[in-house]
Amino acid sequence: MKNLNSKILLSVLIMAVIFMPLQADELKKVGQTGYQFLKIDANARAAAMGGAVTLTGTGAENMFYNPAGLARQTMGTDLVTNQTQWFADISYISVGVSKTVGSLGTFGISYQTADYGDIIGTQVADNELGFVETGNVDVAASAIGLAYARSLTDKFSVGGHMRYASQKLGQNQVEGEMEDNATSGVVWDFGTIFFPGKSSFRFGMSVRNFSQEMIYEQYSFELPITFTIGAAADVFELLGMSEKQSLLVALDAVHPRDYTERVHLGLEYGLNDMFFFRTGYKFNYDSEGLSVGAGVNLSLGKLKTNISYALSQAGDFSPVNRISVSVNF
Repeated sequence: MKNLNSKILLSVLIMAVIFMPLQADELKKVGQTGYQFLKIDANARAAAMGGAVTLTGTGAENMFYNPAGLARQTMGTDLVTNQTQWFADISYISVGVSKTVGSLGTFGISYQTADYGDIIGTQVADNELGFVETGNVDVAASAIGLAYARSLTDKFSVGGHMRYASQKLGQNQVEGEMEDNATSGVVWDFGTIFFPGKSSFRFGMSVRNFSQEMIYEQYSFELPITFTIGAAADVFELLGMSEKQSLLVALDAVHPRDYTERVHLGLEYGLNDMFFFRTGYKFNYDSEGLSVGAGVNLSLGKLKTNISYALSQAGDFSPVNRISVSVNF
């Protein structure tokens, strides 16, 4: 019966992955959400694998994709820092730390922030140009969160992530007084991971950026809530090949609030659990597509460090660079 249920669930997952992209010719739902910084890949390994990491995270970076993955953390404490050099002089920084507390589960703290660079404000004026500069606009965005995950059985894990997110888009003049264009609120993420057998094959889901509507003045908007289902497995392990090598294949079907369905495909080749080479592709994106990257594991006693780099395609813009450093102890 267990094998039958697993086959049924796998069949549903495969059908969803195949048929979700067929809706791509529908009207694209762009411009319907705010807080876009919450959608950016916050980790170099994840970006190199085309964002297909709903089921493949190994530590604190799970908080930014699927908090259920925290339950499978093997080391007591994991610290990860990520830096993304986006186009148009925009950069994103994220930090996460998670700790396993025996049978109680794994707890985590996360932080994300966006640096939008210098943005010059203007104001309508009666001159040749029709405007005057008013100095730099104070624009900022950040999110701080708490996460928790636990394995209910040796095959099934669940997790949640609560964040307090805020964003400021400068100021505007209302009845002669300057007011901040600022909003804030609580954002929720949920996820599950299920291993149906003894092999590395697993599947699961995540819901990210679930929140009530935010309001700027009288205009309300939703956050970029995203539902993802996916599957992943080490192909070499399934084929009984060398234990010194691994080939992780991951596939995610993504249903975003502000776009039609998308698919993320990622590959990671590992050698001696030390060197990693990655590539991925994002389907049904206007600018993002192919990505590549690499990583290396370094050990010093009980201290284990991973350094990862990713280069992602960005359409007409310059490629996006990301670097992540994680420390396990």
